Amino acid sequence: MLRLAKNFWEVFKMMNNSKATQISENIFWVGAVDWSMRNFHGYETSRGSTYNAYLILDDKITLIDTAKIDFKDELISRISSVVDPAQIDVIVSSHVELDHSGALKEIASLAPAAQIITTNPNGLKGLTNRYGKLNYKSVKAGDEISIGKRTLKFVPTPMLHWPDSMVTYCPEEKILFSNDAFGEHLATSMRFDDENDLATIMYEAQKYYANILMPFGKQAQTALKALGGLELKMIATGHGVIWRKHIDKILACYKSWSAGEVSQRAVIVFDSMWHSTEIIAQTITEAFAKRGIPAAYYDIKKTPLSDIITDIFTSKYLAVGSPTINNQMMPTIAAFLCYLKGLRPVNHKAFAFGSYGWGGQSIALVEDDLKAAGCEIILDKIRVANLPTQAQLDDITEKILALDL
Repeated sequence: MLRLAKNFWEVFKMMNNSKATQISENIFWVGAVDWSMRNFHGYETSRGSTYNAYLILDDKITLIDTAKIDFKDELISRISSVVDPAQIDVIVSSHVELDHSGALKEIASLAPAAQIITTNPNGLKGLTNRYGKLNYKSVKAGDEISIGKRTLKFVPTPMLHWPDSMVTYCPEEKILFSNDAFGEHLATSMRFDDENDLATIMYEAQKYYANILMPFGKQAQTALKALGGLELKMIATGHGVIWRKHIDKILACYKSWSAGEVSQRAVIVFDSMWHSTEIIAQTITEAFAKRGIPAAYYDIKKTPLSDIITDIFTSKYLAVGSPTINNQMMPTIAAFLCYLKGLRPVNHKAFAFGSYGWGGQSIALVEDDLKAAGCEIILDKIRVANLPTQAQLDDITEKILALDL
């Protein structure tokens, strides 16, 4: 038993011996890596995530953001590897959501004199509701503070993706602490973009935007304009990597994504009971290919919704199919369409298809939900009773070939 207890303590000490990573002179990453996270509000995070926090050593020692409460020990250990947490003078809370502010109260208890900066009124209200009365200072657009040799300028970015969201710019360092903007859910031991595989980073950045920020394109464009003209040596995100080499690339992507730009590409999503709807989906996929339009084919039972949404996000065409069960569409397709409606995609052209035994109500329901999601319907419902014949499949192909795309 003593041996077991000793080993446990050794493991505990090892787990809480995390060190800070210097990202610039007297500026450190002190966040946490969540290697095991696989779901974030229904968005599947197959590569985990990070909760990024940053410590600035200046006349006023400043901490920008904290971490999810489960990772408070890792956060405190990294801060402590640089400075006694009690010496923190300023805590910037960029966002109330718990993956960013979860350890705020613990840090505030270690640094009771620290001033906590948040947006007015939404950040102030949100933090007070969650953590009670602490030493808050609210800021608005254009406000700034001096922390010694450095200045911090605050830019609220409401609804990117919460009302309280804010970014912080340090002009002396040319670093933008961007919170949720420009981030990815990606666990990595290497902090910078150029230390990781660029294709992986860009895919995860698109997935992050598609599944979290897609409904807020106008707000993203407003934020990009507010940040326009800033000299950027680094974008220190709230999740994922710190951008330093490929800043122009991620900014260009955000400009395109926020404008709702889509490519000549089709996504076919379906569920099937006895393969009839599946056969129709295959025919539709091949028909788009005959038109020279790349098409992706997703059996919804086999691919996470968040991965499908990532593909739909930049694809112009969408076909969704379901058989009929109990006068309804398949629950898997209903869940997918509910998810899609919440994300409010723009500039998408779509149609519904499916097979049925007797009623066939599902196809009209799918079409209604596609309309509710903001999609333009470009082809009348494809309804096939029982197993499709070759003549019916040929007719489907001809209809798609005849579309004015």
